[in-house]
Amino acid sequence: MASPVQSKKLRILLMPFFAASHIGPFTNLAIHLAAARPDVVEATVAVTTANASIVQSVLARQNPSHATAVKVATYPFPAVDGLPPGVENLSTVKAADAWRIDAAAFDEALMSPGQECLIREHSPDAIITDMHFFWNPDVAADLGVPCVAFQVIGTFATTAINHLTGADIHDTTRGVVAVPRAHHGDPDIVIPHTELPEFLRSQKIIDGYALDRITSSVKRCAGRAVNTFFDLEHEYCELFASGVKTRPTYFVGPLSLSPPAAAGGGSAGHSPCIDWLDRMPSRSVVFLCFGSLTHVSDAQLVELALGLEASGKPFLWVIRDDTWALPEGWLERVGERGMVVKGWAPQTEILEHPAVRVFVTHCGWNSVLETVSAGVPVLTWPMVFEQFIIERLLTEVLEIGERLLPEGAGVVRSTRYEENGLVPAEVVAQAVIKFVEPGGGGDAARRRVEELSARARATVAEGGSSHRDLQRLIDDLMEARTERHHDNNILQKVPCCLNAGAWKQLTADESH
Repeated sequence: MASPVQSKKLRILLMPFFAASHIGPFTNLAIHLAAARPDVVEATVAVTTANASIVQSVLARQNPSHATAVKVATYPFPAVDGLPPGVENLSTVKAADAWRIDAAAFDEALMSPGQECLIREHSPDAIITDMHFFWNPDVAADLGVPCVAFQVIGTFATTAINHLTGADIHDTTRGVVAVPRAHHGDPDIVIPHTELPEFLRSQKIIDGYALDRITSSVKRCAGRAVNTFFDLEHEYCELFASGVKTRPTYFVGPLSLSPPAAAGGGSAGHSPCIDWLDRMPSRSVVFLCFGSLTHVSDAQLVELALGLEASGKPFLWVIRDDTWALPEGWLERVGERGMVVKGWAPQTEILEHPAVRVFVTHCGWNSVLETVSAGVPVLTWPMVFEQFIIERLLTEVLEIGERLLPEGAGVVRSTRYEENGLVPAEVVAQAVIKFVEPGGGGDAARRRVEELSARARATVAEGGSSHRDLQRLIDDLMEARTERHHDNNILQKVPCCLNAGAWKQLTADESH
């Protein structure tokens, strides 16, 4: 008979960074973990108080039997100069103050006390942490539990960033940096300085000390999990896994796909945009959405609106800013051919609809995995963070899409909002028309992405590579718990005159 300690559930605490693009994948990972072994795993997502609603929203869109297996725990967000109370997420902060969220997340003295208090209160069997919180492996070590670093972006972008972090990216007169491909001999991938993530361009948010701490913390982790799948980035997955040879790597994505044997979704409610798509011809609609973190200027929104109008193609456009006013008379001119949604829209359901032909995307990794899973090709329009790097994966490596703004068009693209040039309406219209025309780039891209879609669904199904890695992650965490309990039981038998080291040496001598 198993002891009570051994028979209780494996309690996993997951701690994401303060952005919907991180909280969503962490919550989905919790769902997959709990669904994989419902009688074994108890998963809890730990977020600051104002971010709990994001977790609940993700859970509400899942199969109820999976969603109810995931718990939510909260801890207080510290007071930060320049941030009003309740602003605890990159999606809700003003663009000019977004750096304050990042800076707070990397501030160990500011952030770690509340997190450590929650961790010790819950006393989990394992911690899965975002890489921002580089102190959590030390907290886990103090508790004697394993800590796994979970990465919400893929291995292509990560290996590129790791390469650039270790290089002198400003040692050039051309204003560009080169990222080597996985295969030696293939031409390097060239990226302008203006398109690099802000932390590589300056040390305003993350200084060299913090970067070193993040790197060392990953090495202290028991392993690394990544929201990707091997068939999508296999060469870069191999490079990534070889980077830390003594720690296992688990490729567990795409986590946006439901766990195996899921029967239906949650109670997100009916969306009018799905009704609209139902009335549109198959593979006719241009879908546009730029995620929860990007800020598009009013002038650019006007050009985008006019470009969609001029394209003559049906479109579904999701706009984050619900206060922006469309150009006068535009809705009347577009008519039933277009639909605008302000605020949130069911992106996964939209991409899976047979009426959608192409996705105009900012290249956020969650959106990439969703469009790959749905088999929809892309027109890329990156704006911030590592999105310009991910664009190269889509257009130059996987070749499942094209740039909306052609290279050499004379418009500056930048990860800094104030440096971006204006993409004119005629460029938008021409890019859309050219991509969706019969025999154009969209047809070839669709064939490739549909093949990846089949592989994505196979990899999360029972027996697929991501499904196996998820099971392996659970097995490894369970084994670590068993070993910890075994060591604790031995130490309880140590005579008071011996310390633990002496007792282990004594028992080793007796075994010989």
